[in-house]
Amino acid sequence: MDKFIVNIIHRPEMVPEYSATVTGQGKEEDIGDKALLTESLDIFKTQQRLAHENGLKVTIQMTYASLFNDEAVEIAKHDHEVYGDEIALSLLGLPCEEFREKYKTKDFCIWMFSMEDKKAIVNDVFEKFHDRFGFYPESTGSYYMDAELINYVKEAYPSVKCAVATCWEEGPKAYHTCNNSWYTLFDGGPWAPWIPSKQNTHAPAANQAEDSGIVAIPHLSRDLIACYDGNGSNFGTHPQNVLRGMIYDTKTWEYPYLYNLIDQYRDLEKYNNGYAYNMMFVGPGWMNKMGRWEAPYDLLLKSYSDGCKYYGDLKKEGKLVDMTMSEFADHYRKKKGITDEKRYTEPECALWRDILYGSDKQLFWYCDPFMRACVNMDQGGAIVDLRPYVAKLNWPVGIGTPHVQDASYPFLIQEKYRAGYFTHYAGEGTVRSAKLCYKGEEVDLCLCPTHAHFSQEGNTRILTLDPVTIEFNGLTVKLQTKEYFEEGSSKIKIERNILEMSDPDAEVTIDEYMVACYGTTEYPEDMTSVVLKCEGADEKTIHYAYKCRSEVLAGATAVSAVVPPIDTKVSLTASSTDAEGYIEEGYAFSPMFKLGYKKTITDKEVFATWLNLEKAN
Repeated sequence: MDKFIVNIIHRPEMVPEYSATVTGQGKEEDIGDKALLTESLDIFKTQQRLAHENGLKVTIQMTYASLFNDEAVEIAKHDHEVYGDEIALSLLGLPCEEFREKYKTKDFCIWMFSMEDKKAIVNDVFEKFHDRFGFYPESTGSYYMDAELINYVKEAYPSVKCAVATCWEEGPKAYHTCNNSWYTLFDGGPWAPWIPSKQNTHAPAANQAEDSGIVAIPHLSRDLIACYDGNGSNFGTHPQNVLRGMIYDTKTWEYPYLYNLIDQYRDLEKYNNGYAYNMMFVGPGWMNKMGRWEAPYDLLLKSYSDGCKYYGDLKKEGKLVDMTMSEFADHYRKKKGITDEKRYTEPECALWRDILYGSDKQLFWYCDPFMRACVNMDQGGAIVDLRPYVAKLNWPVGIGTPHVQDASYPFLIQEKYRAGYFTHYAGEGTVRSAKLCYKGEEVDLCLCPTHAHFSQEGNTRILTLDPVTIEFNGLTVKLQTKEYFEEGSSKIKIERNILEMSDPDAEVTIDEYMVACYGTTEYPEDMTSVVLKCEGADEKTIHYAYKCRSEVLAGATAVSAVVPPIDTKVSLTASSTDAEGYIEEGYAFSPMFKLGYKKTITDKEVFATWLNLEKAN
C-alpha cells in the first residue's frame, strides 16, 4: 500500500466566519475591528505552530483580506521558506473594508456572484496576491467552485493546479440544521479528490477533453454514513466540528471518534489500489478565544492540537505523508494513471461502516466519471442514492442563472429526499431493489439487512453480499446478491443467485425494480417531460402525465426513462429473454416512475439485470 496522504490547510481569515458575531457581540458590525483582526491573526499563528511542531507541512490559503495585512503576508513568506509550506490563495474570506467598498455587497460566496463579478473578483484577488508575493498561486479554493468559475480561473491563471471545490453532502440537511439560513446547497459530489469536468464541477472528467486542468479536493473528509444520514457539519476531519456534534467525553475531553474517522479513511486504501487521502481545513473562527459551540477555548485549542498530533504521529511511524495541495495534485494525476496513461476512469470506492452509533450498518460508495452510487447493506444491497454524472449536466450557478444558490448534482434516486423504501402512507420512494413473491406473499430485499465484501477482478469492482434467508408460508429461500461496477461502463450489474430452496421444485417470482424521479431537494419537480418505454419488438410508451398508467412487454430488450431536465436516460436490461419488462407512471401524491423486470425462477438459478445510464441528448 501507499502511505496515507494528508493535506493540512490554514487560512489567515481576517474577518472569520462566526468570530465577528462572537467577538463583536452586542456591537454594531465593524469588519475593520482591530481586536477582531488581532485575534484572527493570533489563531492563525497558533494553528501554524501546532502543525509545524508535529512536523507537518501546511498549505496557507491567503484570503483577500489577509493580502492587505503585512504581518499575515510576512508569516506566509517565513513559513514557506522555513517549513516548506505552500502559499496558496483562497476565494473564501472575501469580506473586508476594501471588498465591501468596491463591490457594494455583503455576499461572500464566490459561486453565488454573477459571472461578470466572479471574473472581476478573481482578477482582483489573484492580482493582489501577485503584488504581495511576486508569483501566482498553484492552489485555490472555496466551499464550492462552479465549472464556469474553475474554467475561468484555469484560463486566466494557468498556474492553478489544485482547488478545494465542494463540501460533500452539505445540502438541504445542513441548511435545515442551520435554521434554514446556511445556503451551501451542493449535494451529490465526490467525497474524495477528483478531476472536475469542464461541464460540471461535481461530475468527474471522463477524458482529456473534459479535464478542467485542476485536481479538486473536498472541504474536509467526512463520515460517509453520518453525513449522509444527517447533518454533514458535525462529522468530518475538523476537530471543532466533532465538538459541535457533542461527540466527546465532557469529563475527560477525549474524542476517539475523530481518530476512528481518520483511521477509516486510512482503511480506504483496500478499495482504491493502495491509495488513501485525508484533509483537515479549519478556519480561525473555530478557535475563538470566547469559545464556540458551548466549548471553551481551552477545549477548542486541545482538539486542534490533538488532531495535528495524531497526523504527526502517523508521519513519525512512517504511515503518513504530508503534502501541500500542489504537491498532491501532481501525485494524484500520477497515481490515478492520468499523467502517463491518460486514463480517467479509475473509480473511487468506499465500503464504509458505522463508527458513530455502534451499529452494523454498511454503505458502499462508488464514484467515477459516469455515476455516483450508494449501496445500503442495511436494505439488502439496495441502491439508495444515484447521480447520473454521464450527462455532464450544464448547471450554471449564481446570480443571473436559474440556480442562484443550488449547486447540487441532481439525483435519480435519493432515499433521504424521496423516502426510499419506507414511505409514510402511499406510493413508493426512490430505490433500486428486488422483491421475491410466492403464492401471494411478497418480500422486498430492502427488509433483509446483510453485509458486503469487496473484491476486484480486472477493471470490475464487485460487492458480494452475505446470503439472506427469506421465509414464506411453506417455503424457505436462501438468496445471494452480487453487484458489479465495471469501470467506464456506465452500468451496474446486479446478480441474484438462488442458493437453496426448502422445496427444490418450487417456483418463485423475482421482481427487479427501480423507482426514480429527479431533483436536488426534498420537494418534487415537474415530471411531465419524462418519457417511459418498454423497448422491443412491440414498443410501449408512456408520456408522463400523473395518470398512474402502466405497460408490460414480455421479452422487453429494455425498460427505460428519458428525463430531459437532467439530460439523462436510465434503463434496466435483463439477462433472460423470457423476463417480462414493465413501466409504471406515478401520480400526484407519488410523483415517481418505476422500471422493472419480473421472472419466474427456480432453485440454483441466477438472474442478472443491469442498470444503465446514458446522456439523453
